[in-house]
Amino acid sequence: MSVLKMKLHWQILIALVLAIVIGLLIERDTGLFGVTLYGIFAFLGELFLNALKMLIVPLIVSSIIVGVAGIGSSSNLGRLGGKTIGYYAMTSLLAIIVGLLVVNIIQPGVVEGTAEEVFGLTASKSDLEAQFADKGATDIIEIFLRMVPTNVVAAAAAGQMLGLIFFSLLYGFFITRLNGNYAQTQLDFWSGVFEVMMKITELVMRFAPIGVFALVAKTVTDTGLEAFGPLALFFFSVVIALGIHFFVTLPLLLMFIGGVKPSRHYRAMGAALLTAFSTASSSATLPLTMECVEKNAGVSNRTSSFVLPLGATVNMDGTALYECVAVMFIAQAYGIELGFSTQILIVILALLTSIGVAGIPAASLVAIAIILSAVGLPLEGIGLILAVDRLLDMMRTSVNVFSDSCGAVIIAKSEGETGILENDVPTPARA
Repeated sequence: MSVLKMKLHWQILIALVLAIVIGLLIERDTGLFGVTLYGIFAFLGELFLNALKMLIVPLIVSSIIVGVAGIGSSSNLGRLGGKTIGYYAMTSLLAIIVGLLVVNIIQPGVVEGTAEEVFGLTASKSDLEAQFADKGATDIIEIFLRMVPTNVVAAAAAGQMLGLIFFSLLYGFFITRLNGNYAQTQLDFWSGVFEVMMKITELVMRFAPIGVFALVAKTVTDTGLEAFGPLALFFFSVVIALGIHFFVTLPLLLMFIGGVKPSRHYRAMGAALLTAFSTASSSATLPLTMECVEKNAGVSNRTSSFVLPLGATVNMDGTALYECVAVMFIAQAYGIELGFSTQILIVILALLTSIGVAGIPAASLVAIAIILSAVGLPLEGIGLILAVDRLLDMMRTSVNVFSDSCGAVIIAKSEGETGILENDVPTPARA
């Protein structure tokens, strides 16, 4: 997996460079035999976005059901499980709030001119404004009403993901309350669906370089390099928010809840963080993460073997933060000012989807598509962020892994374990 993802990074980088060069060289009517290159770019880009849309419902349902059923049936779900899930929910929420504050302060998507002129987006601002015009603080109640759909199939067809996520959480929980072979049959079925969706997702992401090339080339052909100024600002907004969570939020939790020195933990996790950055995969980094936490940080295998595998699946601080910033950036690009209730909805969905689609290739793109659909923004906006998504993926994966390791240390200390991060120079971990 890690080798494939590293190759994919290079392929997307090459596709991005080629798209910028070709987009600058051609005109909208450039083509052969009546077929324009611009039309080909638009077709391939739309095809890639359609493939992402196709994944959303079966992937989110199967992943949440399998994840909740697996956690609920674990014999470790007592005190240790409660602490672990509570920590992961808290850090993900803190990460989302940091991202929301940063993107509202910097406002990377706010530009002079229309979304079509600057970004090449085709959705009408007036139509979108009319859609959001009646939303206010009282619409927070609607968020909770949408959590309980009257018809779950209709909710799935209409893209009402909040209700679908809530239903999937309930379904997964009550699988664990079935008697006899029914529970295992249900779990086997949904595990099979999830594995199939993983395979399909891997297939779709093999075509990501082509999708990136087409979407970026189309944008550059429309706007030149004008769109890359706001995109660079979006990139640095995400980096700043990730940096705050990585260097401020998590160290404060280590100090005040765990009672350990953050500097020692940074040194203990160095090898795992570098591996996470290079592979952009929490799952691929998991063996090294466990080794660093156990040998360098001094956490027991009892704690690390439960906390870290669960974290690699459901704890995605960096991903949740990125989803929030990306959706806000896309809304700003359309010139839409999202109200308080809509931003609360984004926070809730970012928290839930970061759990629901964790551990799959390009999970953030699927999650962002879910949130955009839920708040009523066009999915074409995903094309804006594809150019920088892979590098940011590497960064947010490092944040995800570091948060997992902080959780293992904090929970180990709360369980009364001794010898946590007492050595100034940790034992070097195997590469």
